[in-house]
Amino acid sequence: MAKQVSETQQHPFGPAVGRLVDQLARLPGIGRKSAERLAQHVLMCDSAEAFDLSDSIRAVKTRVRPCNECFNLTEGEVCDICQNPRRNHQVICIVEQPRDVLVIEGSRAFEGVYHVLQGRISPLEGVGPENLTIDALVRRIRRDGVAELVMATNPTLEGDGTALFISNVLANDSVKITRLARGIATGSVLEFANKEMLADAMRGRQSF
Repeated sequence: MAKQVSETQQHPFGPAVGRLVDQLARLPGIGRKSAERLAQHVLMCDSAEAFDLSDSIRAVKTRVRPCNECFNLTEGEVCDICQNPRRNHQVICIVEQPRDVLVIEGSRAFEGVYHVLQGRISPLEGVGPENLTIDALVRRIRRDGVAELVMATNPTLEGDGTALFISNVLANDSVKITRLARGIATGSVLEFANKEMLADAMRGRQSF
């Protein structure tokens, strides 16, 4: 029986190009045709541009790490937001992923600091509270005497469940827990909310 030839090996430009297309096609929002176009661009651009791209990818994978305080992404031990004395460190906004920090910062409606959970509780995907940074959040709140916790998890079943779990853990603590106003549709994600809608949701946050 003949050995089955992989899709990469079958690429007309050879296995190196096929492997590049395969890797590009694994990126979010990139289908096979888009991956082919990107691979063609890499092939046609000058070597310096292509190597700059590969060097940039290597740099972010070797230099960028979670902040020791809030778990946002940073190249240092502590991120710029956590180090900023002008931020209100008594108000912490809880988000699921680092990209949510970028979205909220873009609204310019929040002057506190953040805590990135690095996911949300999802039993069907095998993600429990122990897989998130919830324990670090609780220690941070109790250590610093945080006044307010803003729940900005995504308004999905898992996001709401995660927020409810955290509020139950902190039920006996004095911290005030609020959530974004529901101008953001249930089932959506912060990443796709426009800046004005997100700013209104932040300013109009309600008791959780």
